[in-house]
Amino acid sequence: AWGYNGYNQCDVPAGLSNVVALAAGWGHSAALLADGMVTNWGNNWYDQCDVPAGLEAVAVAAGFYHTLALRSDGTVAAWGNNDSGQCSVPAGLSNAVSVAAGEYHSAALRADGTVTAFGNNSYGQSLSPTGLLHAAAVRAGGYNTAVQFGEWTPVACTPPSGTWIPPGGGSLTVRL
Repeated sequence: AWGYNGYNQCDVPAGLSNVVALAAGWGHSAALLADGMVTNWGNNWYDQCDVPAGLEAVAVAAGFYHTLALRSDGTVAAWGNNDSGQCSVPAGLSNAVSVAAGEYHSAALRADGTVTAFGNNSYGQSLSPTGLLHAAAVRAGGYNTAVQFGEWTPVACTPPSGTWIPPGGGSLTVRL
């Protein structure tokens, strides 16, 4: 990690290995390990680095002062600053296949191609447009949410235990 390190967000923990995904928030970072564990480091003013005990995830996202994780069962965990409800996962949110964290809002893409967003809505970033269907990817920015549309239905999957493909090499075939 590199760049501004005023909150130690670039001080990757010693010995950190088997990382399969990363997320960078404002002043903190998160790593998803091959075994499903999440490790956070950096600024912890709002407990955004205090990963819930026993959490196993398949994806992570980091916002301004909060962190999200997607569990293999399609549910979402959120922790850190909740001043705007960005960690208040809506009741009944299930079948999620992807998560995104903005400055003060969060979003989850569901397997049916719909998006559930929550948290700060000062610019409409947490209000999914009526008729928004068939999204294939979701991303959250400071005060905006974006989706990509596609011909395929998104599916969350967990790679086989111990599987790691180095950047620029190898392949993994997933049969559904």
